[in-house]
Amino acid sequence: QVQLVESGGGDVQPGGSLTLSCAASGANLDNYTIAWFRQAPGKERAGVSCIRLTDGTTDYAASVKGRFTISRDNAENTVYLRMSNLRPEDTGVYYCAADPRHVIVQYAVTRGRYYLMDYWGKGTPVTVSS
Repeated sequence: QVQLVESGGGDVQPGGSLTLSCAASGANLDNYTIAWFRQAPGKERAGVSCIRLTDGTTDYAASVKGRFTISRDNAENTVYLRMSNLRPEDTGVYYCAADPRHVIVQYAVTRGRYYLMDYWGKGTPVTVSS
């Protein structure tokens, strides 16, 4: 059992920055990979980024490379997503998800298979508009 709580969402203008947090608890998180997904109204949930807690290995969706940065804290139980140069198309509810199978998470994030993830948070909304 893993519990995930997202925070940090809000409203931001195009070109601005925002940092999201995902706090994980409730199980032995050794060797887990944490990922971010997002979903706009009427659209499919899409992968954003992921990070392996043991060694910090990261992956990014092509749409956010060079603009978003994922990181973890020293205890490896909190993951951050720093979003820069935000665009209106970045708008959506951002979800934190966890799974111990790193290759599966990479597949979920980069190929749109969000349903493969074992655990989910409730999401935090991000709106990018002028």
